[in-house]
Amino acid sequence: MSRAIAFVTAAASGLARGIAIDLARHGYDLAVTYRPGGTAIDDTLAAARAAAGPDGRVEAYAADHAETGQTKAAIDAAIAHFGKIDAYVHTVGPIVVKTFAKSTAQDARTMFAGNIASAIEAANAVLPAMRERGNGRLVFFGMNGSHVTQPTRAMSIYGAAKAAVVAFARTLSVEEAAHGITVNIVEPGDIRDKNADRAAAAQIPASNPTGHAGSWEDIAYAVRFLISPEASFINGQTIGVNGGLLAGHE
Repeated sequence: MSRAIAFVTAAASGLARGIAIDLARHGYDLAVTYRPGGTAIDDTLAAARAAAGPDGRVEAYAADHAETGQTKAAIDAAIAHFGKIDAYVHTVGPIVVKTFAKSTAQDARTMFAGNIASAIEAANAVLPAMRERGNGRLVFFGMNGSHVTQPTRAMSIYGAAKAAVVAFARTLSVEEAAHGITVNIVEPGDIRDKNADRAAAAQIPASNPTGHAGSWEDIAYAVRFLISPEASFINGQTIGVNGGLLAGHE
């Protein structure tokens, strides 16, 4: 059987880096993106290729997802190289933490271009081939509580952009299910040390009900579960990976 191909955006650092390495370790071939002029992708590529082993394939594509056309260009390049994308994981999403009184029109443009506009462009690019094959997995990222439009101080614009992502993704889940495609959302908790693994995070005190911080491994596991073949009947769901946190952040 051919290896499944996963596409992970913004994988040069943060949670997406861990997701990419985890998927490579569990048998996925990978396409990842990185922002030109941002964090270099070299460390992620080296770690993912080591995790994938000699049979794995990992390729990187430059893309500023806030710029129209670059998301599609990266997806098209990955499809041309690998022949398909089985699972698309859209972690990208710039954040501005400001009260609305201190926010600018440019903040709003940045939030909506990088979050919801990039998600729409990605779906337009990746879904046609998935429909043709009759199979596919999409995972989008919200913020904690975005599925219920939970108000969070200093995140009015970011929260609105993420709520739009969730609304878009859940509607896609209804429209695309007949094609064998599932669409789900991960809402991470306030995982501040994005390089800490599960064991290290368990030693970090935090203000969620578990009493300790979460890790990139927790997020990666949720993603890997949602894109697995066994998760074919899990669709349109929002998975909070947050230790039971009810507020927008700790």
